[in-house]
Amino acid sequence: MVRAFFAREGAGRGAEPGQGLVEYALILVLISVVVIGILTLIGQRVDDIFQAIYEGLGRGLGRGGS
Repeated sequence: MVRAFFAREGAGRGAEPGQGLVEYALILVLISVVVIGILTLIGQRVDDIFQAIYEGLGRGLGRGGS
């Protein structure tokens, strides 16, 4: 059923060989750019959170945070 849907979808728009691969590659690039942008924006905050957790665990184990 799924194959039939995609077969009709590709045939209806006149897809050329390799077109689907290029579209998937473009989607992958777009997702990668978005993820890199998000990590750039919130990276320092995440690092601060993990640093606070590390220092809290260090104090709890009797090893003062640095």
